[in-house]
Amino acid sequence: MGLCKHFAHKIPVNFDEQQGRIEFAFGLTRLNAENDGLRLIVQSPDQEQLDKLKQVVASHFERFAWQEALSLDWH
Repeated sequence: MGLCKHFAHKIPVNFDEQQGRIEFAFGLTRLNAENDGLRLIVQSPDQEQLDKLKQVVASHFERFAWQEALSLDWH
């Protein structure tokens, strides 16, 4: 969970090999390792903060995944 380790230097983070939790001031991100990939769940109190959280998570995710053919598919 490299993404969790990265944020752990700045904000509250908990993680193990299967799941992670990143607590931003503007929302919560949970990561779950699944058989077919990594599921990211983002939650914020309102749409503006949710959009900001998605942007932050996506930009960092893309930096970590630059060597892989990975993409985010928000639902």
